[in-house]
Amino acid sequence: MKIQGQMFIWLSVFILGMAVVYGVWSKEPVGTTALFLAFGLAIMIGFYLAFTASRVDAMAQDNKEADVADEAGELGFFSPHSWQPLSLAVGGAFAFLGVVFGWWLLYFSAPLLLIGLFGWVFEYYRGENRTQ
Repeated sequence: MKIQGQMFIWLSVFILGMAVVYGVWSKEPVGTTALFLAFGLAIMIGFYLAFTASRVDAMAQDNKEADVADEAGELGFFSPHSWQPLSLAVGGAFAFLGVVFGWWLLYFSAPLLLIGLFGWVFEYYRGENRTQ
């Protein structure tokens, strides 16, 4: 994590430099603001990774003498099947179409979004996957 934190911090320094150069050279406020916001996002991620790396054990990627096999093993649990992202995608599509065609479409998208959200959060609290 330490390496990723340093990479994001250096990326944020580069984006800040580009934002200043772009702002002075083009005098265009929208692009300059977007670059400064990108700088803020990169520095937040870099600070979080650097802060977290100081509180957790060193990982194999932080050791220059580590082998590939040192980080082998299970990385986590990933759901093999889930219909909830489909419900969220359809609900989100209807919500964005509601901005285009009329706000009345949000009445149809809100239940789909809520069903997808609650289903995804509580997916492993009931049913056949309760024990996982």
